[in-house]
Amino acid sequence: MGLWNWLKTWLRPHPITRNIANLDGDQAQSVTEVVDTSGGPLKPHHQRLAVRDVRFLPKPQRPSSLPSWSRPAKPVVFSKSDAERFFSASQRTKNRQLRDLASDTDQLQQYGLPEWNSEDEVAAALGLTVSQLRHYSIHRQRETSPHYVMFAVPKRQGGHRIIHAPKRRLKKIQRMLLAELVSKLPVSEFAHGFRRQRSVATNATHHVGKAVVIKLDLADCFPSLHFGRVRGLLIALGYSYVVATTLAIVMTEAIRQSVEAEGKIYYVPVGHRFCVQGAPTSPGLCNAILMRLDRRLAGLAAKHGFQYSRYADDLTFSGDHPAKAPYLVALAGKIIRDEGFRVNRKKTRVLRPSRRQQITGVVVNQHVGLSRTVRRRLRAAIHQLSANDVHARNQIIGKIAYLRMLNPDQAAPLQAALDAKLQN
Repeated sequence: MGLWNWLKTWLRPHPITRNIANLDGDQAQSVTEVVDTSGGPLKPHHQRLAVRDVRFLPKPQRPSSLPSWSRPAKPVVFSKSDAERFFSASQRTKNRQLRDLASDTDQLQQYGLPEWNSEDEVAAALGLTVSQLRHYSIHRQRETSPHYVMFAVPKRQGGHRIIHAPKRRLKKIQRMLLAELVSKLPVSEFAHGFRRQRSVATNATHHVGKAVVIKLDLADCFPSLHFGRVRGLLIALGYSYVVATTLAIVMTEAIRQSVEAEGKIYYVPVGHRFCVQGAPTSPGLCNAILMRLDRRLAGLAAKHGFQYSRYADDLTFSGDHPAKAPYLVALAGKIIRDEGFRVNRKKTRVLRPSRRQQITGVVVNQHVGLSRTVRRRLRAAIHQLSANDVHARNQIIGKIAYLRMLNPDQAAPLQAALDAKLQN
């Protein structure tokens, strides 16, 4: 090997090298160039020779004895106006990735959203000072007084749902954000939950009398709407990084655990911030963030001859091709995963006309309405109603009004029975 290495040194010219392990001040001009293409082991005193490409080495300085001249000025490629237009802070690339995160006024005007360019403008719109806004818009690793009251509500099918009820001042701020911002966010036409002029009745109307109804459920829908998604949505709509971050923190919260330290009780986050159930802004943000998912699933449904709609986290497909149901469920699950969500497999149902086709509590086999079992129970409650039981009477009145919204023909005989009972 020694002889072969010696021959290689004669067959190949020596590369220009420069030892840059111990350059100090003016010594850089007095050392030879060393280019180590191997990297080599650690040198004495644990200093490694930097591997450098010959093409990237600095050009040698021009000897002072030779005449020198100034280089000609480079031509101006862009005018000032063009440079500001192409490389301004609001410029976006073709794939909609922000080059810089400043406000895009034109896009905000396009969507009809408030033009907030700084924390000061957000605070002024909400009737707050900047310090008051920052009291709610700064994520703290420990708090002595949290902004939410957290409690659990039992679910009908077991388990508990965690509710974060904002305190009075924060709820007022969030309601203002709901009116000024969240209610104006673009949503898909396939969303029927948390929208005016939409309800479980409008959601069910699209699926009446179909040969097959498919029900899917998004697992942990609201916890999946984390802080990053809310901020990313606001940035994509045209808000600056600072404004989007401020608004996202005000409209999200993390689950907090009480901890005793230094003789005090602190509330520390045990997870990421997300759109909590209980905040007035969470339903609207849910619809806005799920718009892309809605459109992809609606396109999938239309391609295979199905109808699609969504109410909160309940997804419904219906059509007249039962054989395509397993294939549609698989493709829909893939799209849902691509969008960063998960399907709750325990709640996936494929319903045919031989069974009760019920979505969001509404039966859609032949027409929209309540099941025969529910109506019989309601009739029995009317029969057993006591004249002095005001609470039970109000409950029955409310249920009949709900049934009237779904199907007036089903509600009419029950309303007549209630009127006859009250007259007696």
